Amino acid sequence: MISILKNKKFVLLLIICLLFVATGFKCGGPPEGLTPGKPDAVTLNYWKTWEASSDISGLISQYKAMHPHIQINYRNFNYDTFEEELLNALAKDRGPDIVSLHNTWLRKYYVDGFITQMPATTTLDYTVQRGSIQKETFTEQRVSPTLTLKDIKALFPDVVYDNQVINGQVWGLPLSIDTLVLFYNSDLLNNAGIIYPPKDWNEFKNQVIKLTKLDERNNIIQSGAAIGTATNIERAADILSLLMMQNNAPMTDQFGTVMFNKVAPGDVVEFVPAIQALNFYTSFASPAKQVYTWNERMQNSLQAFMSGETAFFFGYSYHIPLIEAQAQKLNFEVTEVPKGRINVNYANYWVETVMTKSTHQDEAWDFIIFMATNKKANKSYLTASRKPTALLENIEEQSTDLRLAAFANQVLTAKSWYKGTNAKVFESTFNEMISQNLEGTLDTKKIIDLAVNKINYSQ
Repeated sequence: MISILKNKKFVLLLIICLLFVATGFKCGGPPEGLTPGKPDAVTLNYWKTWEASSDISGLISQYKAMHPHIQINYRNFNYDTFEEELLNALAKDRGPDIVSLHNTWLRKYYVDGFITQMPATTTLDYTVQRGSIQKETFTEQRVSPTLTLKDIKALFPDVVYDNQVINGQVWGLPLSIDTLVLFYNSDLLNNAGIIYPPKDWNEFKNQVIKLTKLDERNNIIQSGAAIGTATNIERAADILSLLMMQNNAPMTDQFGTVMFNKVAPGDVVEFVPAIQALNFYTSFASPAKQVYTWNERMQNSLQAFMSGETAFFFGYSYHIPLIEAQAQKLNFEVTEVPKGRINVNYANYWVETVMTKSTHQDEAWDFIIFMATNKKANKSYLTASRKPTALLENIEEQSTDLRLAAFANQVLTAKSWYKGTNAKVFESTFNEMISQNLEGTLDTKKIIDLAVNKINYSQ
């Protein structure tokens, strides 16, 4: 009798164990490596500027579908107040987890300890279900590798490695890379008998002369190009930077010290490249020059281009929707900037990174890697925002796009340079150089030497 009871208990215990196994449990607890229940909720705060929520919402939705427990709150800030609000929030320990920084700001935030490098691996919670009869929900922690330096080289143009890798660590990733391009009014070029836009700066000068119309008092009736001054030219400092870089001016040394008043090591020239670049830039606003086509009395360069008053305008991809919206009848095209002595283009872009004080750094970095490197997700973002790619594998496709081909063709040779801890000083100083050179009261070499000292002093 006792033996029968023992056998019944054994069979009953066996049945119970089999049921536990079928529903996802082992006898004595949940399956190995799993925790009963769903993952704890995680909230990531994400701050950007220049980016409508509609451009980012698709990325957030795709990521949340894979990680339902992660909530991403996105905020778009006004550019003029963005950095001030960010620094104030950090001072009060209420800053975001993820922030978008201009590529020239990254080193400053790295030095100040505000941002953290990408880890070698991330540990994230995932929701899993077990059991064939009755599904049970568990949490599983998974460790995944992030990106190596070799991955950065393989995925992105060189400018990303040059700018975002500091001391052997990755400090941010771009979703897009913009470059300075040349916009042109097709009707004005056609009327002047110009078949193709300029390939180099010599062609550019000749076409500007052909396109510019002056009255008997030397007033500009039609401008060949918006170039030459500071205050009424969109991104004048960027255009001058491009000219310096294309002329092989050494913008900084390996430590970030500005030195564009020098000659690059090994460059055998009879001139200081930056002096030649500055003189070339301002020549277009000098009435005494044959290429005179612009002056400080003219309206903003973008407005002049949209109203058909100038044939050439230097700008970025974000200018395209502005022109299309405000000058719907304007027949314009976008092409690469003219080539210089060195084949280089000017990069201007934003980088997603993680704040040091974030309590969810692994989740934040995982989301950034997803946005920047997942081809399908990144492509949906580029389509929504109409921005040029930062991924090498998308270049070929964008090179056939009417509006984005110029950017795709330039991104492999795009460069940027570190402008110090205060990028506003760089811009104001470059604008001062332009204005001072136009005034003619100081020698050009003196102007450039003073500018280098001012930017270095502001560090």
